[in-house]
Amino acid sequence: MWQGSVVSLHIAPKASAPMESIESVQAVPGRGLAGDRYFLETGTYSPHRSHGGREVTLIETEAVAALFDGVQNAEGGRLGIKLSPAEARRNIATSGVPLNHLVGHEFWVGPVLLVGTRLCEPCKHLEKLTQQGVLAGLIHRGGLRARVLTEGVIRVGDSVRPKR
Repeated sequence: MWQGSVVSLHIAPKASAPMESIESVQAVPGRGLAGDRYFLETGTYSPHRSHGGREVTLIETEAVAALFDGVQNAEGGRLGIKLSPAEARRNIATSGVPLNHLVGHEFWVGPVLLVGTRLCEPCKHLEKLTQQGVLAGLIHRGGLRARVLTEGVIRVGDSVRPKR
């Protein structure tokens, strides 16, 4: 059985705005994280809310680190992309959490129960806001979209664990 942790939390007030790193955030079922662009319905993809899973996004810090030294480019060299977890434009950066395996599963982030809805594959919009190569480097490692099932406050340092 695995158990990981919340490394950092990020929200942005509107589409394309820089992500702000915060220490804690209120999670609200059906809305997401208080103060975030999708909670406020000002995100780039807010009109597509019916497609689900934009309440919360998570990413593994291990995937972000791999952009620099772990992912190869087409020529066999390393991508060498330095990206912070906030620049990845995901709300919750985790460590030690197998996010791809959580699609369709409930899990705890501190006192808040989430359910993984689908992978959060990188898009051209993310690459436009960061740098070339991010899209290719995060394919199948871009994180997880999730819905909030219970209300509560998520904090940096909280445990992330499966629902038993």
